[in-house]
Amino acid sequence: MIGIIGKKVGMTQIFNEQGQQIPCTVVEATPNAVTKVTTGAFQSVELGYGAQRVRRESGANERTPRGRRANRAEVGHAKRAGLDAPPLVLRSFRLDDAPGKGAEIPTFELGQRLTVELFKAGDTVKVTGTTKGRGFQGVVKRHGFGGGPNTHGNTKHRRPGSIGPGTDPSRVIKGKKMPGHYGAERHTQTHLRVEKVDADRNLIYIRGSVAGPKNGIVLVRKQG
Repeated sequence: MIGIIGKKVGMTQIFNEQGQQIPCTVVEATPNAVTKVTTGAFQSVELGYGAQRVRRESGANERTPRGRRANRAEVGHAKRAGLDAPPLVLRSFRLDDAPGKGAEIPTFELGQRLTVELFKAGDTVKVTGTTKGRGFQGVVKRHGFGGGPNTHGNTKHRRPGSIGPGTDPSRVIKGKKMPGHYGAERHTQTHLRVEKVDADRNLIYIRGSVAGPKNGIVLVRKQG
């Protein structure tokens, strides 16, 4: 199921032909280069987004500036696809999992670039991103517990209370909702509608919200 790698710019609103106000998430997806094509047991294509910095050529008089630079493996992988600089983000898209039997599987070549013109207004897509990290949180924020009473002498307002009977089973059962790390998880939202595609600025307007902070990396894939 082919898609594209992009960056979440933020949210805005647009108006349709009926004058209705539609909240949209704006995804900036500059052209993605095909860096690898896999055939055999399954068919997939690897796309690259952005560009990394590379070190200066050996023998140069000037010292290489500080900061992370792409390693030789990344540079070599990019050169096989005909790219000048290694992509900043690499993601693989499965091609043979499209719904429906006998569906035609698209073919791609190394170095080919995919743009936002893959999509058009009215398409249904699913967007995968990494949710905002919230750190260590209690059960009220993490799981939506109601908490204890605020009056009549109660002092345990946001605590989980009893977490298991002491007689039987005399232990805390697996899967009990407890305080812990919240957020920073991979999340896929399905059945989202593409409201607008701006090919000149490499922008996709998707109805509703998607997971992740501003400038977070997201994958936008077609959905049958």
